Amino acid sequence: MSRVNVTDLFFQHADNSPERCAIVNGKNRISYGELAIQVKATAAYFQSKGIAKGDRVLVFVPMGIDLYRTVLAIFDIGATVVFLDEWVSRERLDVCCRLANCKAWIGGWKVKCLSLLSKELRKTSLKLGLSYQSPNPYLKTETATDDIALITFTTGSTGIPKAAIRTHAHLKSQFDALIEKIQPQEGEVDMPVLPIVLLINLGAGCTSVIAPFKSKKAQKMKPEVMVKLIQEEKVNRLVSSPYFALRIATYCAQNKIQLPNLKKVFTGGAPVFPNEATVLSDGFQHAQVSIVYGSTEAEPISAIASDQLKNEDLEIKKGLCVGSLHRTTELLILPITDNSISVNSSSELAEMQLKIGEIGEICVAGSHVLSDYLDNEEAVRRNKIKVDGKCWHRTGDSGFIGIDGLLYLTGRSANLFDAHGIVYSPFLLEYQLKQLDGVSNGTILKINHTIVLFIEPNTSVESTVFLKEKFPFIDKIILGELPKDPRHFSKIDYEKLKKSYSTKKSVSSVIK
Repeated sequence: MSRVNVTDLFFQHADNSPERCAIVNGKNRISYGELAIQVKATAAYFQSKGIAKGDRVLVFVPMGIDLYRTVLAIFDIGATVVFLDEWVSRERLDVCCRLANCKAWIGGWKVKCLSLLSKELRKTSLKLGLSYQSPNPYLKTETATDDIALITFTTGSTGIPKAAIRTHAHLKSQFDALIEKIQPQEGEVDMPVLPIVLLINLGAGCTSVIAPFKSKKAQKMKPEVMVKLIQEEKVNRLVSSPYFALRIATYCAQNKIQLPNLKKVFTGGAPVFPNEATVLSDGFQHAQVSIVYGSTEAEPISAIASDQLKNEDLEIKKGLCVGSLHRTTELLILPITDNSISVNSSSELAEMQLKIGEIGEICVAGSHVLSDYLDNEEAVRRNKIKVDGKCWHRTGDSGFIGIDGLLYLTGRSANLFDAHGIVYSPFLLEYQLKQLDGVSNGTILKINHTIVLFIEPNTSVESTVFLKEKFPFIDKIILGELPKDPRHFSKIDYEKLKKSYSTKKSVSSVIK
């Protein structure tokens, strides 16, 4: 049986074009050839420390050359990378460590400091820094399709984070799906703000320029610095969260800056509304801008061009268009339920499918859709439908198929609420709120039996009388800063907002 390992894609480019630049990180640059040498040396170092095929290794390294040298080396020896985001809190770190039960952790000074406070990190038997000298030679390891390559964690917005498993076969399928969508070319220069995309670039022979951006400190982002880097490095492609892309597009439009080398922009991880699509089209006038819809367990699901999205009318369509499905994605719109879904056959599942235009839960299948969570049968039962050898993933998002055959979102299924016999989508109400003078952001949620309007003002907001007239079903209005998701800083963190409301911590002004 031949080896299945995504690192082999990288090694092929290192053999064919060793002098090509692989990663630019500030003043540091590394070629494909040099990175391949370092990956093999690091792999030999890990082997000398007793890390073997099947071992789980927690990687807590900032996005940079060291991160990808480490990740590729772990993949190469058949061990499993357990990846944590930089924004992770100590509490979340402990939970993820407990779930993953790693043999080793690898990190710099930050994780060493955290280990003094974290009982779970201290329990890990093998603790390694970022040095990698080894007295032993590098030994190549055979890996198969079902060997686990990567474990990542969902954001855990609805409770304990789920550990998503990617085998080498799943990782390759996700690579293939994203490569088909992004269409990277050898020698292309990309600025990938999303860590998984840089890994794809290494398998495609591209140069990756790492932006000096921390999602945990997203508001401190300096768009002028990013734009200068894009210009200096002649970046052809940008792949980022909507927050990052919108900040750059706004800066370029306001300062009448053209980026003629930038030909493709991909953004995802949070919704993009028509007015924001206009900003992206205006700011990136030389680029094709694509908004990609997906999730941790299924990426990509669909995509839409900004030039198409900016002309959409949400109030007429009753949903946010996220475009046409990816070629390998299968879709079902099923009735919304909090219960697990169990069926005896594919035909029985197909009979449950809602009609065109009916709102239900978006469920997807495909070779790039992840089928399991680590040691979490309850999450599998709640989020997966396995029938006739196929795994359907329940996204937790609500939406419908339009008469045009395109997919439309109506927000998280759990957040839809009824008021006087009418079902409202907070997701769509947020778009209406953003159109109001003085409103930076806002949402409407039903918490217990109270319908609460949350507004984050940027100036003085419209009168409460006006708001009550526009949204007559609300019971209470709260003014204050709204929490954002930690991974992309692009969407409202509903669970944190609900928790803050319950404890009164987020309330700067309450108007009944």
